[in-house]
Amino acid sequence: MDKFVQEKAPSWISRTYIQKAIKSGEIRVNDEIKKPSYKLKLGDVVFLEFPEKPKEVEILPENIPLDILYEDKDIVVVNKSAGMITHPTPSFISGTLVNALMYHCKDFQGISGELRPGIVHRLDKDTSGVIVVAKNDKAHQSLSKQFKDRVTEKVYAAIVKGIVKKDYGTIEVPIGRNPVVRTKMAAVDWGKNALTYFKVLRRFKDATLVFAYPKTGRTHQIRIHMKYIGHPLLGDELYGSGKKDEVYGATRQMLHALKLSFYHPTTEEKMTFVAPLPKDFKRVLKILSEIY
Repeated sequence: MDKFVQEKAPSWISRTYIQKAIKSGEIRVNDEIKKPSYKLKLGDVVFLEFPEKPKEVEILPENIPLDILYEDKDIVVVNKSAGMITHPTPSFISGTLVNALMYHCKDFQGISGELRPGIVHRLDKDTSGVIVVAKNDKAHQSLSKQFKDRVTEKVYAAIVKGIVKKDYGTIEVPIGRNPVVRTKMAAVDWGKNALTYFKVLRRFKDATLVFAYPKTGRTHQIRIHMKYIGHPLLGDELYGSGKKDEVYGATRQMLHALKLSFYHPTTEEKMTFVAPLPKDFKRVLKILSEIY
C-alpha cells in the first residue's frame, strides 16, 4: 500500500510521511485503517489527500512584546498571549511567537543547522498560556523526548458550556483529521490515541470552570474532548457556538495553558512554571459569577 501511494504522491512527499499517514488513518482503504504493508486487491478504494507543498518561510526578528517567565542558555519559557500564532506559516509570516523570540533572544545556537527557536509543542492561536522553547539542538532533543514520552505535566484552565455533572472525569477518545472538513480535527475511530483527565473547579448557571490534564498532545485535543462529552469550550468558533458566547465576554476559546512541568535539558532539575490567568479569562469568570 505504501508503495502504491508513493507512486501517486508528489515527489516532495517522503515515504516516511506516507507510512505515518496510513497508520494514523489519514490514508485509508475502503474507509478502513490498514497497515502500510497491506497488499492492495482489485476493487480496493484508496482514500488519500496530500497537503500542499510547504513554502520556504523566512523568519524575521520582530519587536513584539513578550511575557518571558524564564530564560537561560538552553530554554526560554513564555506566557503566550491569545491571538498569537506559535510558528510562521505560508499564510502568517509575521507576528508569531517565533518572530518575537528571534528579536528578544540573541543566543539561539540553532536547531538542525538553522538559526531559529526550537518549537517542541504548540498552543493554538487563541489559546493563551505557558510554552517552552529550545535554544539549541540538545535542549530540543531532550524536551521533544519528554513530550513524546509523556514525562511533562500540563494543566489547562478551561471554561466550558453547560453544567459538567461529574467532579472528575476521564476522556479517552482517538482524534484524527475531520473526514469532511479537512481544517478541523474530530473524534474518530481511526484517529490517534488521545487521553484527557478533567476536574471541575466551579459550576455557574450556564457554564463550568474545569482543569484539564492532557496526557497526550493531539491537535485541538482538549477542545475536541470537551465537545465530545457535550461541553464545548466557551467562545470556540470552530467546535462550539463561537460568537454567540460573546454575551459572556468570550471573544475566543476560553482555554489557558496554566501550568507546565518538565526536566531541564542540562541540569535535569524538575521545573514548574505557572502562567497567571489573562484579563479576558478573568473577565468572563466575573460575568458568569454575576449571572444567576
